[in-house]
Amino acid sequence: MPGLGRSLALMIIGLWFSSLVLLGWIDPLSLLLQSPAPAWIGVSVIILVRTFLQTGLFIVAHDAMHGCLVPRNPGLNTLLGKVCLGLYAAIPYRLCHANHIRHHRSPGERGDPDFHDGRHRHPLLWYFTFMAGYLSARQIGWLLTIWGLALAALSFTTAQPIAVLGLFWILPLVLSSVQLFLFGTYLPHREQSAAPGSSHQVGSSSLPPALSLIACYHFGYHWEHHHHPDSPWYALPSLRRSRAQKEQLELRSIPSH
Repeated sequence: MPGLGRSLALMIIGLWFSSLVLLGWIDPLSLLLQSPAPAWIGVSVIILVRTFLQTGLFIVAHDAMHGCLVPRNPGLNTLLGKVCLGLYAAIPYRLCHANHIRHHRSPGERGDPDFHDGRHRHPLLWYFTFMAGYLSARQIGWLLTIWGLALAALSFTTAQPIAVLGLFWILPLVLSSVQLFLFGTYLPHREQSAAPGSSHQVGSSSLPPALSLIACYHFGYHWEHHHHPDSPWYALPSLRRSRAQKEQLELRSIPSH
């Protein structure tokens, strides 16, 4: 559908911004102390929604890196990608784009910047080495500057600016990074070898579409993404259905003995 990717991108950006502004007017610690049980549930739901929107920013930028966000307007496509990566974690678009293209060229091999180095195979070690590839002193400096300015602004709207920033911005960013690593890197690629020339055996999630969307915007349908990198995230379920139907037809065509 022409324009669908752009519309979804603007919706995610809009919800991310508007929710951040609205949450800047509440005092989460006061709520938790006044009504612990309902408040804990409410704050937890808010954090999960913010995490989902945070992940959405990266998914939009990911589509931009593949040129399928706004395919008929490369300039707007790249601009939206840069904006989303900037909002996500001040990540330089050019670096992320270059690393991601390298990942697609050699998934699971030594030239893959997202794969473990052979020594850090454990999920936690792999996660930290994965994150180190996208973090730099300059980027951390930008994040600290942005968060410092946010604290200054929040001090005019809430009595608990540190709690608001930590719970509704920094924590969702951390959870989002874990979410993206888990569904977009570790689970799909954990069975691959880091040896040169390893086969392109990318895994794929078996979650139904509704749960796949909630889990990570269908990023778990990773086999489909690697074989159709020019398809946007919302088209991956249909690609998965087509693949399943094709496999069923092939099984039926095998003569029984």
